[in-house]
Amino acid sequence: MLFCRACTVLAAILFVITVSTKSNAVTISSLTHERQAMPGETYSGTIEIVNNSPDAAIVKVYQTDYQFQSDGSNTFGTAGELPRSNAAWVDFSPNRITIPPNSTYLVNYSVKVPADNSLSGTYWSMMMVEETQTAAPTNNPADQQAAISQIVRYGVQCITQIGTTGEPDLKIVEAKLTADSSNARELMLDVKNDGDRWAVPVVWTELYDQSGKSAGKFECEKKRIFPGTSVRFKIMMNDSLKGNYKALIVLDTGGENVIGAKYDLEF
Repeated sequence: MLFCRACTVLAAILFVITVSTKSNAVTISSLTHERQAMPGETYSGTIEIVNNSPDAAIVKVYQTDYQFQSDGSNTFGTAGELPRSNAAWVDFSPNRITIPPNSTYLVNYSVKVPADNSLSGTYWSMMMVEETQTAAPTNNPADQQAAISQIVRYGVQCITQIGTTGEPDLKIVEAKLTADSSNARELMLDVKNDGDRWAVPVVWTELYDQSGKSAGKFECEKKRIFPGTSVRFKIMMNDSLKGNYKALIVLDTGGENVIGAKYDLEF
C-alpha cells in the first residue's frame, strides 16, 4: 500500500584508525557542509582543523566519493566517479599542512556548480582530513613498529543541493522480524532511495491485533538516505507481543511526502 514520497537532511562520517594507544591530536569543527546553489553559482567555505596536542600535527587533505548500503557496506571510491559526485566542482587548498601545537588551521574551499540546467537534486563527495604522525627512523624493528603512532581520518561531507529541485523516491526493499543478541525482537526495514534528492524520514510502525485494536506505536532513529543509497532501520518491539498482528509501516518526510505499507507479523 503506497501513499507518496520524501524530503531532506544532513550527513557526515568519522573514521578513526588507531595503530597505537595515543589519543588523536586533531579534531574537526564540523563534519557536514551542506549548501543550496543553482547551476553556474559558486560558494565557499572553510574546514576548521584543531590540533589539541603539545606536538605539531601533520595533516593531508584529499577527496573521495562516498556511498553506503543497507547491508552496512561503505564505499570510498575515486573522487568524481559516482554519477552524483560533486568532487570535480570542489577546489581547496592547501592539501598538506603542518599545524603547530595547540593551534587551529582553516582549509579554504570553493564549490563551482556547472552552468548546466539539467542538474537537479543532491550531489556530494568527501573531503578526507587525515592526520599522519611518524617518529624518527630506527634500526630496531620493534622500535619501527612503535614509531607508527597513529592514523586518524575524518570524512567531511561536502553536499550541494541544486536549489529545491529533485525528489526522493523511497522504497521499502525488505521488512522482517529479527532478534538481537539479547533475543529482543526488532522490525528490520531496508529502505532505498531511487530518486535524485536526499531524504531523512521519520519511520514508525503501528501494530493492530486480530480485533483491529492498536497494540502500540513504535519508532526508530532518523537516518539520511542519499540518491542511489539504502539504509537499514531497526524498530524495537515490545517483549510482551505474542501472536499475529497487522503492521502499518510509515516513512514520513513531512508534508505530503509519506510512504506507507502494510505487513502481517507473527511474534
